[in-house]
Amino acid sequence: MTEVNSVDDGHGSGAGRGRGASVDASAGDDPRVVGAPPESGSPPGKSGPRAGDGRRTSGGPRTGRGARVGGWTRFVTARPRLSLLVALLLTGLAVVAGSGVADRLGSGGWQDPTAESTYATKALEREFPASQPNLLLLVDSGRATVDAPSVAAEAKRLAARLATERGVTGIGSYWASGAPALTAKDGHEALIAARITGDEKTASETLDRLAPFYRGTHGPLEVRVGGPVAVQHEMQTTIREDLTRAEMIALPVTLVLLVMVFGSAIAALLPLAVGIVAILGTNAVLRGLTEFTDVSVFAMNLTTALGLGLAIDYALFIVRRFREELAKGAAPSPGSPPRSSREDTIRAIATTLRTAGRTVLFSSLTVAVSLAAMLLFPQYFLRSFAYAGIAVVLLAAAAALVLLPAALVLLGHRVNSLDLRRLFRRARPSASADGAAWGRMASLVMRRAPVFAVATTAGLIVLGLPFLGVKFGTADDRQLPSDAESHVVQQHIRDGFPGSPGGALEVLAEGRATEAQYAAYKDRIAALPEVLRVDGPLAQGDSAYFTVLPKGEAVGDGAQRLVRELRATQAPFDTAVTGTAAVLVDSKHAIADRLPWAAAFIAIVTLLLVFLLTGSVLIPIQAVLLNALSLTAMFGAVVWVFQDGHLSGLLGFTSPGSIETTLPVLMFCVAFGLSMDYGVFLLSRIKEEYDHTGDHREAVRFGLQRTGGLITAAAVILAVVMVAIGTSRVTNTKMLGLGIALAVLMDAMVVRSLLVPAVMRLTGRATWWAPGPLRRFHDRFGLSEGEAEPGSTWQADDREDDQADDREDDRERDKVEARG
Repeated sequence: MTEVNSVDDGHGSGAGRGRGASVDASAGDDPRVVGAPPESGSPPGKSGPRAGDGRRTSGGPRTGRGARVGGWTRFVTARPRLSLLVALLLTGLAVVAGSGVADRLGSGGWQDPTAESTYATKALEREFPASQPNLLLLVDSGRATVDAPSVAAEAKRLAARLATERGVTGIGSYWASGAPALTAKDGHEALIAARITGDEKTASETLDRLAPFYRGTHGPLEVRVGGPVAVQHEMQTTIREDLTRAEMIALPVTLVLLVMVFGSAIAALLPLAVGIVAILGTNAVLRGLTEFTDVSVFAMNLTTALGLGLAIDYALFIVRRFREELAKGAAPSPGSPPRSSREDTIRAIATTLRTAGRTVLFSSLTVAVSLAAMLLFPQYFLRSFAYAGIAVVLLAAAAALVLLPAALVLLGHRVNSLDLRRLFRRARPSASADGAAWGRMASLVMRRAPVFAVATTAGLIVLGLPFLGVKFGTADDRQLPSDAESHVVQQHIRDGFPGSPGGALEVLAEGRATEAQYAAYKDRIAALPEVLRVDGPLAQGDSAYFTVLPKGEAVGDGAQRLVRELRATQAPFDTAVTGTAAVLVDSKHAIADRLPWAAAFIAIVTLLLVFLLTGSVLIPIQAVLLNALSLTAMFGAVVWVFQDGHLSGLLGFTSPGSIETTLPVLMFCVAFGLSMDYGVFLLSRIKEEYDHTGDHREAVRFGLQRTGGLITAAAVILAVVMVAIGTSRVTNTKMLGLGIALAVLMDAMVVRSLLVPAVMRLTGRATWWAPGPLRRFHDRFGLSEGEAEPGSTWQADDREDDQADDREDDRERDKVEARG
């Protein structure tokens, strides 16, 4: 495992690099001088006053007399025990508030609520419940046929009994209607259909109550329970079980990896604590949101993954920097009294929050922006991930920037306690050697920059080529394991029943019409080339509906063409088309309509944030393009594996032959945000180095040297969490977990390690160019890792505190002189 807690970089001290006297190994940083940034107007490479050189600097920490602590540091460290107690109480309240959240989450949300298909579905549910059955009883007659008297009698008894159940309506069966679509081609299976009324939660409770009495053997019949409501119920149950298992896998493995990274068991537990706080807080947020809007059960997987992954990233960054600052122990100014251990701790936290803390804050904003783009889509499946993602990212950052420093104040040097690697110390490679290896690789990449840039880009594009053959579909029972009861029922219907019973289209007709008008319209529908059969109309009042069975697959290209043809067919009344294919057509339209806006939102805000970090015009453009390129392997793998079915046996899923329409959008937003997370870590370090030296090539080399190990360790840990999520038996969750794990590893190990240094070497010093107005804008509003700039928002209260301290010093000196 990559070692990430060294102070020495293998290239000597900060003084040997032409810097000031004291060494500062930052989180992901090299030994460097602690103190103020270059003076205003100084060129890169010309340092301003440094801490430890006998001069006072603006923005340095104060611990005791003569050293400064910023307002934020004072806030988070003034009452550490009280802060942790309040956090413990709030976490306890979050546990109570978030309890039972999984039972309130829905398993749908793929439809556009404003679409024609959604309107038609709701109208049919209200006026013609039998047209929208969500409960199917698959009746197997064994050796006898479904028309055998004993079989028919028992099946009619079951249907009559089901009709008396509370919350059930719209009963229909083969034995009542004789419809060919309700019996299997071999004559040994048939269906009883019904509709369970109410919302998802009510329908699920009704199914729980009814299923045990209908499932199993009834005389000569064997009955299985299926239908959309059974699929949704099994999906919710499976996701809850899988999420518990994923947590049981991810937590211990992550703890082991953190121990390997930190050595100290105490330090390793801190990131896990931050992640648990973020997850529990997000569950409470989701529970509150269910009072006002629908939230998808799938969002809980993202909560766990990002809660652990990002909390570990942020805490890893901060704890590592704190330990290095603590170990460095910069000498006090000449003539000042020796500092206490607490003063050393406060000084280390002050530097950590000004550097690593600022990067964590900036990084969390970039991830939140990418996830917020999903709020632009109408499907509550996507919006749920935005709710969960934004909440868990901000809570993870807040816990890392507030609770973690409070814990570190109390721990002090004890943060290094319980070093579990001491038995293997001799066999462990030094961190300086690890950093030097990253530095050598960066130098090699930059020496052959054109080769690495072209080869890496071409390789990523090739890996993404399978995505050109993507086919979009809807989520159905094949998301579940092949032995799930509702999956078995639907598979029997697909394989053994004529036409596409689950893929029928319903055409709602509203407005007064004569029988002749209905008959003429039915004839026009039957003449369409993609139509297998038309049933109906079934009329009630001023409304009626037709059932249209398409040729071929229920959601195939032909069925989608038929939806558009039905909507274009002239009628003397208002019509609306729904059904599986219609929902897919409307979902694809909704996503295509809003995707450019979401992409523009992510791109514009990301460009602005990266500009604020770097002050460059070119770097933000590079960041957006390279981040997007890093996702090609993920999208190619999604199609090759989950659509085309390669490795389906090894990974244990049934390929539906398509990708659910919303999944690529979700995966792009999450993976792009995580890529920016690592991009911020690297770019902030390169920018700080360039500001100190003015040497572009050295800044890129040194930035990768000092962050390569950190980014790799963080990516591996996050990938472990995502792979644990990817062990789910639900295909969409498996796709999400494994796909993002691949994207994270490709980004950290290929894009950040090879492509970024190669491209930055090719662009040279032009990388840092910005026109005058933008440079002045960045000088005024820009953010960067490192000592706070004069005029920065975080430093304003520091200057006021410093002035008050100076006045107090003057009064004390006047009193001493008066006595003397």
